[in-house]
Amino acid sequence: MAGLFETAPGGGAAIALDEVEVSILRSFAVQMLELIGPGPAESADSDPLAALFAEGPSAPPDDPALARLFPDAYGEPAKEPDQEQLAASAEFRRYTELDLRARKRDDALAVVRCLDGLSDAGGGTGGVLRLDADQCRNWLGALNDLRLTLGARLEVTDDSEDDRLYRLPDDDPAKPMVMAYLWLGAMQESLIEALLG
Repeated sequence: MAGLFETAPGGGAAIALDEVEVSILRSFAVQMLELIGPGPAESADSDPLAALFAEGPSAPPDDPALARLFPDAYGEPAKEPDQEQLAASAEFRRYTELDLRARKRDDALAVVRCLDGLSDAGGGTGGVLRLDADQCRNWLGALNDLRLTLGARLEVTDDSEDDRLYRLPDDDPAKPMVMAYLWLGAMQESLIEALLG
């Protein structure tokens, strides 16, 4: 079970993580929370009904990683969108991005909480992390978001570029990020297989 998920008895999934792996995963999840940003501020007198109808941004993010996490809903990635597609994407973004950001925050926060619970139980030395079905969904979302973010930073545009990542020399400054990208991919794939198996 070292470093990869397996099906847990009774459902869910489990993974053995050492102290370094826990530290790296937690750091990535915290960085994801910082990248996504805080949610809308809630005051004591905030109206929950008004919050349901709050409007988000209509322009895509400038940061390439955020643009990968919150892509335009209309148009083709390789083509320049026309005005109709831009308008439709802006409208869609305005009504969906706040909820999508909240879900991504929830996923990253669930990862932090799971890892903190493992560290507390094991005295900071790692151990076997067991996830229930809801936690598995959070982890799948967070692992996907982390890979998308690292992929954007590495300028990965499709699966065929994975070969380029495997051929990087050890002294390349991007090598640690590439190793993390590949590790998270293997972890994500093993979680999917554990849930299907």
